[in-house]
Amino acid sequence: MNEELQLPYLFEAFYRRERRSVPAARRFAAAALAEWGVRERAGDVLLCVSELATNALVHGVPPGRGFRLHLRRERDGGLLRVEVHDSGGGEVWAEAPGVDAESGRGLVLVAALSDTWGVGGRSPGKVVWCEFVE
Repeated sequence: MNEELQLPYLFEAFYRRERRSVPAARRFAAAALAEWGVRERAGDVLLCVSELATNALVHGVPPGRGFRLHLRRERDGGLLRVEVHDSGGGEVWAEAPGVDAESGRGLVLVAALSDTWGVGGRSPGKVVWCEFVE
């Protein structure tokens, strides 16, 4: 039997609305990538996890709530998907901010580093996701 098929293909974790959740989500993702043997694009995936988690905390998680991180890899190893689920509203866009802006580049980075990204609905809130083709 192919050893790859025995590995978990979905990792998920919940994080509270607190600053330490972003590095915790990044460590969680790093452990999942290591278990899957993903090396080539691991840096890009981890940066996208950090950006999506930060955006959820800053823009998408109401007080007293949290966000959920889903990491999914197809069993054949061809696609890796990162999803951040939050319960907040708000618009999501990836426009480059002005030269002097101190923030607003997170989704621009996600769009540049991932193969595709998008936003889906959930009740309440939204799911912001990105995918990497291995």
